[in-house]
Amino acid sequence: MVKTLFLSAALPVLILAAAPALAEGAASDPVAASATTPPPHFPRDLSPEGVKAADDHLALEEVDGAEARAFVAAENEKSLAVLTGDRRYEPFRQQAEAILTATDRIPGVSFLGEGLGNFWQDAANPKGVWRRTTLASYRTAQPQWETLLDIDALAKAEGKDWVFKGADCLAPDETRCLINLSNGGMDAVTVREFDLTTKTFVDGGFVIPEGKHRISWLDRDTLLIATDFGPGSLTESGYPYIVKSLTRGHPLEHATEVYRGQQGDGGYGVSPMVFRDKAGAVEAVLFSRPLDTFRSEIWALGADDKPYRLNLPERVGVQGVLGEKLVFSPEQAWSFDGQDYAAGSLVALPLGVLGDVRQSIRIDAKSAIIFAPGPRQSLQNVRVFEDSIVAVIADNVVGTLKRLTPTAEGWTATELAVPANSAVGLGDSSKAKGQVFVSTQGFLTPPTLSLADVSTAALTELKSAPAKFDASTHVVEQFEASSTDGTKIPYFVTRPKNLAMDGTGPTILFGYGGFQASFPPAYKPEMGKLWLENGGVFVQANIRGGGEFGPQWHQAALRENRQRAFDDFAAVARDLEQRRITSPRHLGIYGRSNGGVLTSVSITQHPELFNAAVIESPLIDMLRYQELPAGASWMGEYGDPRIPGDAEFIARYSAYQQLRPEVKYPRVYITTNTRDDRVHPGHARKFAARLGDQGHDHLYFEDTAGGHSNDADPVANARRWARHYVYLSQQLMD
Repeated sequence: MVKTLFLSAALPVLILAAAPALAEGAASDPVAASATTPPPHFPRDLSPEGVKAADDHLALEEVDGAEARAFVAAENEKSLAVLTGDRRYEPFRQQAEAILTATDRIPGVSFLGEGLGNFWQDAANPKGVWRRTTLASYRTAQPQWETLLDIDALAKAEGKDWVFKGADCLAPDETRCLINLSNGGMDAVTVREFDLTTKTFVDGGFVIPEGKHRISWLDRDTLLIATDFGPGSLTESGYPYIVKSLTRGHPLEHATEVYRGQQGDGGYGVSPMVFRDKAGAVEAVLFSRPLDTFRSEIWALGADDKPYRLNLPERVGVQGVLGEKLVFSPEQAWSFDGQDYAAGSLVALPLGVLGDVRQSIRIDAKSAIIFAPGPRQSLQNVRVFEDSIVAVIADNVVGTLKRLTPTAEGWTATELAVPANSAVGLGDSSKAKGQVFVSTQGFLTPPTLSLADVSTAALTELKSAPAKFDASTHVVEQFEASSTDGTKIPYFVTRPKNLAMDGTGPTILFGYGGFQASFPPAYKPEMGKLWLENGGVFVQANIRGGGEFGPQWHQAALRENRQRAFDDFAAVARDLEQRRITSPRHLGIYGRSNGGVLTSVSITQHPELFNAAVIESPLIDMLRYQELPAGASWMGEYGDPRIPGDAEFIARYSAYQQLRPEVKYPRVYITTNTRDDRVHPGHARKFAARLGDQGHDHLYFEDTAGGHSNDADPVANARRWARHYVYLSQQLMD
């Protein structure tokens, strides 16, 4: 199989004469609800034109505009003086850099032909080297690595700020690979074909110009590619909706269309998926056509090379192909052929029964239902092999690992022993070898990498990371808070064993609450070194909107129900105060990306609960997010501000419009990246500018390279973490 080795018509005008009412189920005391007049910059007209007219900082949306550059330069100068001038900054930076560039880290590996591939960054190679070794060598204390591609040398030779974004290699020999290179860390990449036997780019090989591509090998001389094929070939979100077949030696404009969605499609663009057996032969070719952020159609390529739609639920996760069966997870309650399937279950059905022309195959429920979740369980990771499946199943947010095997009586589950109270993750897998990499870790337990043999269900430890901070002083506990509607919200507390429990514990509360992303216990070495070792408390809240308890937990906070995620977060903050772990004076919050929605709204709705907020790479202006690339792809999560009803419920919380000059907010730290092409830097810039306009003390810093992932340079990333923890120390410890 192909593997990634590492990684409109005018709308009616809506007039509001006062601050909007709270959504049903919202907390009773947000600042916005208590005000008798709307915030000064709240648009009375919630149409796109009205929102734009009320925005006095539109110039900051121009990524490289003169006004934006001047704003960033002035804000950076002020903030760096406060942060890097702190006595703690340089020790923090050095400690973070030592962690992020340490040579005793576990090298994350993927199967690569007969060996293992790894991408490695350290102080000597900040851009990194792609390299390989054998499994036997990898098991030793000092593996012998062969460099395949030196990204530092390539960037220097070509005068580009190249960032390695992974490689896709063609099975079974995996000697031809598609290398993804990003200029400055953006999501958009240039793709170039690389030959592992010569360790050079292929002369006259495949080269795809910069874009947000979706590519799969079909065979050695053919790619299935969704990309920018010219005017009209991208959706509103800037993602492709057409898949073409590109033959070696032919220019992109000569590619032949094999599948087409529609230009009005949402989500992240159409994707070709090629599934192979253990010998590398193609078992199925599928196309995922997103209708919005979470709904999609799945199409298959027929024997006549014509696509046909599969009768699957619109909310579905395709996991793989086992023999002639499609393995998938319905993310909504679904009925098919008289059988009910629960949301979040794992199902295997013959491909032949899922098309419009159904083959006469009898479906046995015992063989169809692989796994059905209990009330506090959720399916997290799945790898499909030739005759069995390995899955991570979360039980009250902590991981378990199971091998699932078909028998005459249905599917049998075999437990693979992993440490208790841990996060369990699945890495790369090989059908040919019947193996999968398994990682385990906890808040105070460094990661361990093991290799699971599927046939024997044996787990063999390969590497164990050394501790990067003193964990002996802290303990981990799990509690629950009651949200506004009575829902129990689990959260983890990592605190000093001798914490006074008098409300003075300096505490970071982390949350995300979106896109069905789960956050189990995880080892955060820079946090442990810079925060826990200095007496800090770290709290991770598993609020609704995430995937900790399956699709329902996520869907409970979608669109008009977004307020539930904010209420959950506030409930955890109050619970921490009631337990005397901390108090508002010593409680700060951190969130990035979608977590930036959470933290900015938390500050505007409940400034009385917090004294700090790191708001990183955030979405904040939720009434214009669809105008800022690639915002339109997320309307399934948040709603469409162009629709009056959606604009109304979004306006109730959108932090950019809800800021008030008379409210006392804590000094917040907003930070983003100029080259972030996933969450536009305009969100962070405009929020900082409006805070300044209203006289609120704040810090704003914008880095100029790295993109949304912050993975371009570990040395730069160390500076980023040092700034974060200096700010949090100033606000919560000083």
